[in-house]
Amino acid sequence: MLHLLTPDEIYPSLTAVDLERLRRRGVRGLVLDLDNTLVAYGRTDPAEAVLDWLRRAQEAGMRLCILSNGRPRRVRLTAQRLGIPWIESYSKPRRRGFREAARLLGTQPHETAILGDQLFTDVLGGRRSGFVTVLVNPVSRRELPHTRLVRLLERLVMRLLLWQGRIDRDAWQLRTS
Repeated sequence: MLHLLTPDEIYPSLTAVDLERLRRRGVRGLVLDLDNTLVAYGRTDPAEAVLDWLRRAQEAGMRLCILSNGRPRRVRLTAQRLGIPWIESYSKPRRRGFREAARLLGTQPHETAILGDQLFTDVLGGRRSGFVTVLVNPVSRRELPHTRLVRLLERLVMRLLLWQGRIDRDAWQLRTS
């Protein structure tokens, strides 16, 4: 079960994700979580650094889409503002939304990466769907109350992954800093 919660890569933020490294892994499509990955929870306006990173991703030939458990109207408004297609009303970690995202991008699962801030939605759903999984730190500490509780469990799982050697100490430090 722990292999399904082990991210392939860990970065301190979305803007730190190495696009060239993903390209070398064969990734051609990026599925992006919205809340606390692209934007702070409840917001629709990404930071300028995120906008720059998205432009670089597109210039590198990456296909992009948003897959979010967020409110459909806000997901749609943010995606339209960014000019990125979206998949709405799917419950991550269910595979259906991930499969639909790969279809929308025109990529096979192994050519697709999910970039998100949560182990139990983004990483678990991505691993179950055959995606490359990239875990980033949340943009903001503001979250739903149940998400804050899940973060406690995430920290325990991350410690176990470290102890078992599934993630390295540098990745652990990125996640806890």
